[in-house]
Amino acid sequence: MRHRQARRIGWLVAGLIAGLMAGLMAVCFNLPLNPVAASQPDPQLPELQVHSLPLTLADWSEPAGDGAQSGDYFDAVQPTELGYLVWSKLPVQVYIQAAEADAKSQAWYAAVEQAMQDWTVYLPLSLTANAETADIQVLRAAPAIQPLTARPGHPVQLPRIRAAETKYQFFQRQSKGEIQLFQRFTIQLSPNQTADYMLATARHELGHALGIWGHSPVATDALYFSQVGHPTAISARDIRTLKKIYQQPTRLGWGMPAGTAELE
Repeated sequence: MRHRQARRIGWLVAGLIAGLMAGLMAVCFNLPLNPVAASQPDPQLPELQVHSLPLTLADWSEPAGDGAQSGDYFDAVQPTELGYLVWSKLPVQVYIQAAEADAKSQAWYAAVEQAMQDWTVYLPLSLTANAETADIQVLRAAPAIQPLTARPGHPVQLPRIRAAETKYQFFQRQSKGEIQLFQRFTIQLSPNQTADYMLATARHELGHALGIWGHSPVATDALYFSQVGHPTAISARDIRTLKKIYQQPTRLGWGMPAGTAELE
């Protein structure tokens, strides 16, 4: 589960904002991330503000006891150039590619659907059949194999095979009479895994798409940075981290400054 992150989003610089006219700017995920200056003011972007905490997170009850489930890994989550990846419009609309007649694709669909149900306890998600308007698209596809760059004095390594890849895009649209900024995610999830790993991978990638743009160092968390022998469910640490993210400022879901013209 390796991801790739573009280090710059050109239209965040005043001179390149017109680049939005050409379409959506894709940004991919690659950890560890470098901190970005999300807190810097920009007169051509919405102010950094905090959205109301979703009721599902506000009402979440802490489990009894501490142990391995104590704490969170919020310090491993870095904001993007627009702040934290908080969903302000709920429920989040999720499109899952339809299953075909074969058992493998049906097992894949069932795993993704179960992962979605697991997360919707903590953040409202809704299944949609419209891929074009979905907030999150989950596609049955293995990510492209990326060859590793050979280094002098080191043996040539085989290309890495990844089970999944998550990408996001920023875009703008009219909402409530103003131009607002939003995010959209695409998840490629390979069907070539065992059922347990497929479910764990789907949980992991959906966690990224819901805003946890980072990895946990603890193997009992769904957002642990690597696959484990016995995949676990979403942990209390995962939810504490998600809750803290949704208490952070973001430019997403807020209106553009007055006088900003909509870019097509």
